[in-house]
Amino acid sequence: MPDAIDVTNLTKIFGTTIAVDHISFSVREGEIFGFLGPNGAGKTTTTRMLTGVIPPNEGTARVLGYDIRKSPVLAKQGFGVVPETSNAYTDLTAWQNLMLMGELYGLPRSRSVDRASELLRALGLLERKDQKVQAYSKGMKQRLILVMALLHEPSLLFLDEPTSGLDVQSTQMILALLRDLNLQGTTIFLTTHNMEEANRLCHRVGIIRAGKIAAIDAPEKLKTALDRVHTIEVSYDREVPGDALSRLEGVTSANRTGDKWQITTENRDTVIRSLVDFGRQHGAAIVTLNTIAPSLDDAFLRLTQEEAL
Repeated sequence: MPDAIDVTNLTKIFGTTIAVDHISFSVREGEIFGFLGPNGAGKTTTTRMLTGVIPPNEGTARVLGYDIRKSPVLAKQGFGVVPETSNAYTDLTAWQNLMLMGELYGLPRSRSVDRASELLRALGLLERKDQKVQAYSKGMKQRLILVMALLHEPSLLFLDEPTSGLDVQSTQMILALLRDLNLQGTTIFLTTHNMEEANRLCHRVGIIRAGKIAAIDAPEKLKTALDRVHTIEVSYDREVPGDALSRLEGVTSANRTGDKWQITTENRDTVIRSLVDFGRQHGAAIVTLNTIAPSLDDAFLRLTQEEAL
């Protein structure tokens, strides 16, 4: 399966500042790829290069098989873009914005009407379609520009902080639609500061720091790769001797915390099996068993912190 996005040595320089420094990565067709990084790390600049807004100084970016510099129109016909702030015409109604978008993409009028109605209904805007956008709330505007980006049924969708500052209802509507789109095969490139959102949505995330890629992997792999020593919490339905737990295969230490035992180990699988066998051998049923892993926030902070001088 070809990659939806293929980036090689992509570089952007503004004056004496290297905003994006020879980055290379790919986004697989059909995945949700999160692009994370602190402010000023190069996220927006990278996205603007990938969508053909600004040219790179060096390197190449192939989007849907097309070089974005050499064939920008062909590439843009296949993707949609949802910017962080609304780009809808505020003196037009939502419906007028969508019909204009359909004309720009060369869609038959009947197809624009059907598609617009379907998407507006899915995002709770159909009854407000004839209202001017200037009267819309931020959440409504954000839902509208998502509809505008999806009107031509793109196979790739770029989103820049799509739920930033939105109410819970708008956020849930947008996230639900993104999941459905992805299940139907749409590739999604998501730029976000919301770690929990990225953790729940993305198949893989790329973290950029000071213009360079710091890491790319599945969220769970990034989290578990942070530390060699892992923590497991276990509780049994009866008292068990701590010294016996500390002698189990793979256990580094065992400490009592309330009604639980906190186990440290470098091999979670071995210790979990040992804890289950221990309970069975001593007639003690496991009440709770939890692995305590670093969060994606922890991974993000660790990977984006500046190296000590």
